Amino acid sequence: MMIGMRLIQLTKIFGCITFAAIFTFSATSQQLNTQIKLNQIGFYPDAPKVAIITGDVNATAFYVTSTNLRDTFYTGFLGNTKQSQYSKTTTRLADFSSLKIPGSYVLLIPGTGHSYVFRIAANVHREVAIASMKSFYFQRVSMPLLPQYAGKWHRSAGHPDDSVLIHSSAATKQRPAGTIVPSSGGWYDAGDYNKYIVNSGITMGTLLSLYEDFPEYTKTFHLKIPESGGRIPDLLHEVLYNLRWMLTMQDPYDGGVHHKCTNASFDGMVMPGITKEPRYLVQKSTAAALDFAAVTAQAARVFKKFETSLPRLADSCLSASEKAWLWAKANPKILYDQDEMNKTHKPEITTGAYGDRNIADEWLWAAAELFVTTKKQAYFNSVQEQMKLRFSVPGWSNVAALGYYSLNRFSNSLPAYTRTTTAAMKDSIVRKADELISNRSKNAFDVIMGQTERDFVWGSNAVAANQGILLLYTYAATKNRKYIDHALTNLDYILGRNATGFSFLTGYGSKTPMHIHHRPSEADGIIEPVPGLLSGGPNPGRQDKCEYPETDTEIAFVDHVCSYASNEIAINWNAPFVYLATAVEALQKK
Repeated sequence: MMIGMRLIQLTKIFGCITFAAIFTFSATSQQLNTQIKLNQIGFYPDAPKVAIITGDVNATAFYVTSTNLRDTFYTGFLGNTKQSQYSKTTTRLADFSSLKIPGSYVLLIPGTGHSYVFRIAANVHREVAIASMKSFYFQRVSMPLLPQYAGKWHRSAGHPDDSVLIHSSAATKQRPAGTIVPSSGGWYDAGDYNKYIVNSGITMGTLLSLYEDFPEYTKTFHLKIPESGGRIPDLLHEVLYNLRWMLTMQDPYDGGVHHKCTNASFDGMVMPGITKEPRYLVQKSTAAALDFAAVTAQAARVFKKFETSLPRLADSCLSASEKAWLWAKANPKILYDQDEMNKTHKPEITTGAYGDRNIADEWLWAAAELFVTTKKQAYFNSVQEQMKLRFSVPGWSNVAALGYYSLNRFSNSLPAYTRTTTAAMKDSIVRKADELISNRSKNAFDVIMGQTERDFVWGSNAVAANQGILLLYTYAATKNRKYIDHALTNLDYILGRNATGFSFLTGYGSKTPMHIHHRPSEADGIIEPVPGLLSGGPNPGRQDKCEYPETDTEIAFVDHVCSYASNEIAINWNAPFVYLATAVEALQKK
């Protein structure tokens, strides 16, 4: 009787269908099969919709059905087998882009099984966009996370950082080694409990750019944080929490900026604040000063709009920015070399270094932000001095693209003498985007991510997100919708359409990391990790020396707390995910 009813349902939609297919639907296809890789959150009605099937599959057809498998809404045929460049994985593509009916579905393959549940809906990524932004609240230092805001992940304040020591590497006449200074607030950088200016730089630049690019849309993001309400959007409240800490990292006597606020060595896998080890401000660096200058210049123009609520903040930011710039001009080659520092200064510092041997990109970014904010030609001249840099997708150690983005964002309001330079920058952005698109056809997962093996670095998911952002800036420059569609492939990648089958954002999707390298998530006694955190993703470098079940490039990932090389979280990885997910939400009707 069930087979007969099923035949009637399918015949109404597709016409003739064989009893063999019906029998397969009602038997082996009842089982979940993780060979089917897709965005586990879902798809927009008018956007492309693709799943990838890995490994051997004998079927030729696939179906999109209701979650109980009783009603079929789409049928299609699997693409040809493709061999991945980065593992032994073979794939076949299932394209169901023409299905636009909102609802919850699974993708079913006769004789193989069905996928995780996904949705087709407007605003389908809004929840993950908000959750990934809310994750910054969970990273706050020096304040308790209360149950009404943090739910079951509430905790004590962590490190107060109201009495931090000047490390001997940072000693000056005005502030000798051992001087106690306050440096409260900010965000824990990653799975550890330290705070780093360089990594805060690209993180803050990305989030401030999200506000500048989509100011009206970001006003609708309600994060349920203590500051919610009033004129200032929650996004900016969260940014402000880290900005105020960054301002404490500037030496008030000379304008230089300390590289980080840190323990001498990493804390163990305990809750924040359990350990009472001394905290230090270490030496100043040119990279830190320039990243600081860029962020505070951008913050100055953003918070100028909120002068009534935040009096004099914008002026303070701009003053701090220009002082940091002048210090960098006077000290242009002070690179942070932790190993060298430890030879002459004690205690030895062994936490994350964020050392950068080439800071031409920091000069460009800082000059660009200061020029956009002040319109002083001297800063624009500095931008032009660095234009020989090859344009690339940004990362913490290569931030030039952020300067390109800001100059293009405001190109119409800049002086006429900038037009040739901003046009050249726009061309560089578009050329890079077209290069990314041209290589998509080679990818076994039909995504932009995976241009070369170099994409699969420490924090590879941030590479995917930043590639997506580049494509969205190209859409802004060209108004060609194809760039949004290509950017969506990388969001699909992060949320499940990848060789590992993980949706890499904690708490969102059917298969997500449960054992991230994140001290609060490991030590709090709660089964689920803190939600909204982006796991680093596949990293064949495997610097953690953990045991990985697979070591091929695109599947070198393990959901284990030991794996800081593949399964840690970091603010500079979450920020581009926030931007990408939020921007595609804002642009979905395009």
